[in-house]
Amino acid sequence: MDRNIEKRNELLAQKVIKGLGSRNMTGYYAKDREEAKRIALSLIPEGSSVTMGGALSAHEIGLVEAVQTGNYVFIDRAKFENPREAMLAAYDADWFLSSANAMTEDGVLVNIDGNANRVSCIANGPKHVLFIVGMNKVCSDIDGAMKRARNVAAPINAQRFGLNTPCSKTGACQNCKSPDTICCQFLITRFSRHAGRIHVILVNDALGF
Repeated sequence: MDRNIEKRNELLAQKVIKGLGSRNMTGYYAKDREEAKRIALSLIPEGSSVTMGGALSAHEIGLVEAVQTGNYVFIDRAKFENPREAMLAAYDADWFLSSANAMTEDGVLVNIDGNANRVSCIANGPKHVLFIVGMNKVCSDIDGAMKRARNVAAPINAQRFGLNTPCSKTGACQNCKSPDTICCQFLITRFSRHAGRIHVILVNDALGF
């Protein structure tokens, strides 16, 4: 990566981390994917129960594989026959791994969900939430973050899952009410009432969508 881009990301990350701190959340900056994984594993004590939502970024830095093969209790929702049982198990986890569809320079996280399993765990339930966020997700303000979530993340995810939504065909949000829409629940996390619960690792890379 160009050194000028790295410097810009580092400076921007410090601004985001300061914003997170003002919102009772903790931020970290990783210069690359490997450092992001190291920071994440330093936060999660061995023996912890860990689960996740659709966090592609956590896969991309190797965190999911490390948790699955390490000394942790990984709650794999794919192995549950009953989706409700999987959700209840996730709510009781020590750590929930997630990404963000977008976030602002002053530390506000924006996420959109279809079934709400991810946003509900971010809002309440698991003892800790750990976000892995590439610097490509950082936007100047809430308006920009919402536009990114709806016009970048949502269409790509709809295409990835083969959903029959207008955005999967046009590549941009049409504010639809399609039966397949994944824009059912919007969560804006602007403050954490519980100090030490939400952690955000900003990665000097483009991760996820």
